[in-house]
Amino acid sequence: MSNFVELDEFKQQVADVYSHRSNNYDEGDFHPRLAHRLIECVGIYKGQKILDIATGTGLVALEAAQLVGSEGKVVGVDISTGMLDQAKRKIEAAGLSNIELRQADAENLEFDNSFDRVLCCSALPLITNLQATLRLWHRFLKPDGLIGLCVFAETAFITGVVLQKVAQRYGVSLIFNDLTGTEKKCCTLLQQAGFKDIEIKTEQYGSYISLSAAKKSWEGSLKYPLCRPLAQLSIEQLQQAKADYFTQLEALETDKGIWNDITTFFVLGRKKAG
Repeated sequence: MSNFVELDEFKQQVADVYSHRSNNYDEGDFHPRLAHRLIECVGIYKGQKILDIATGTGLVALEAAQLVGSEGKVVGVDISTGMLDQAKRKIEAAGLSNIELRQADAENLEFDNSFDRVLCCSALPLITNLQATLRLWHRFLKPDGLIGLCVFAETAFITGVVLQKVAQRYGVSLIFNDLTGTEKKCCTLLQQAGFKDIEIKTEQYGSYISLSAAKKSWEGSLKYPLCRPLAQLSIEQLQQAKADYFTQLEALETDKGIWNDITTFFVLGRKKAG
């Protein structure tokens, strides 16, 4: 596994945040469910070669490796050394020898067109030039190969939705799931990158969360890379924004808690021959 890649300030922050999260990233069933469902949607078969981008702790890569068998191969790439270390431990524990891990930037990869599947589960908001990156990934596929993406609607994750609205009041623009926020946007993205036969499966993973849990997200949000624009606010503005944030969350509380929508799109596209 390669252990060095040059990253700009934003991507280094992403790498650091996810390395910090690596020890508990697999807790609960949310991330494993998404990974498993993405694999179900694309279909993976013995002997195939799979590229898993933003592999994280290897949730997609490990399941894919078991499906392709010894005749196949999985390459998992990520910029976070902490996540890759977790993936490596899991691979060794599973006794798998058909997975290669690389520390690499998803927007600056170099592969030939040898993959049957290119997969990316829930990492697209962190891609800085999404359209160019999807065209790059298109090149890595064999003719008739499939890309499989797990992305979220613009209504997903209520704390982020509320934070965007609050930030806007202070002249700060936060971009989360906006580029993949609707089925139409997902379809257009893939079409512009050269993919055909686009299919989108829409599923709901939402649940009610407590007001206290929602409020706790404020401090974590300030450390999240996509919330960097909030740093332009003064201390006084941040305190007022926090109060506004809490007020809006309180207005959403019901006797069941706050509904946390997680509308999820599993997006498939095919690379046509020629």
